[in-house]
Amino acid sequence: MCFSAGASFTSGVLLTVVGTETLRKVHKPSQLAFAGITLFFAFQQFIEGFLWTIIPHQNYPALQKTATYIFMLMAQVAWPVLIPLSVLLMEESKTRKRILFALLAVGLGVGLYFLRRALAYEIHAVISGYHVIYQSAVPDPSRKIPMFFYLVATLVPFFVSSLKRAYIMGIIMTVSFIVSAVFYRQYLTSVWCFFAAVMSFVIFYIIRDSHKKTVL
Repeated sequence: MCFSAGASFTSGVLLTVVGTETLRKVHKPSQLAFAGITLFFAFQQFIEGFLWTIIPHQNYPALQKTATYIFMLMAQVAWPVLIPLSVLLMEESKTRKRILFALLAVGLGVGLYFLRRALAYEIHAVISGYHVIYQSAVPDPSRKIPMFFYLVATLVPFFVSSLKRAYIMGIIMTVSFIVSAVFYRQYLTSVWCFFAAVMSFVIFYIIRDSHKKTVL
């Protein structure tokens, strides 16, 4: 996350509490993946908090590299798979399920692409002001198309889902991406991950109300 190690760790603790409560609200196995997203984000924030503390010390390059790759693989490989999959598992409409299957296929493709890219181009995390920047030697022209499909896999499922309040999370995630891209473009990965983590509080209400009649 941006700002500081303390902010990242605080976010991680709060999300752990909310994520635990969200899991307590689960009443069907199909909800576990979706409910677990908040704990996923919590772990991601802890990882970035760890990076804040270790980057200034150059005596632990292996630990820094490991934490950097864990964060980036979670953000770029796991996200586009976990989000459509978790929404798909809870969907009851056959038509919407078919769309979500297609989005999951997109997410798998994007995830594999970013995994291959992470293995081909070394990633470095550096602190710049109040932000963590994740740098790699990937050519700029090769980033736009994968990013488009990444957004399709991570945003569209919330608008396809028939779950109550799911579309609200989709709207907030879309707006937060736009804000991150416009005002924090250089720090997009870190800042958007933070926004997404904060937005995962919505997941609690989605799971809590999921046993009620679907309202779009």
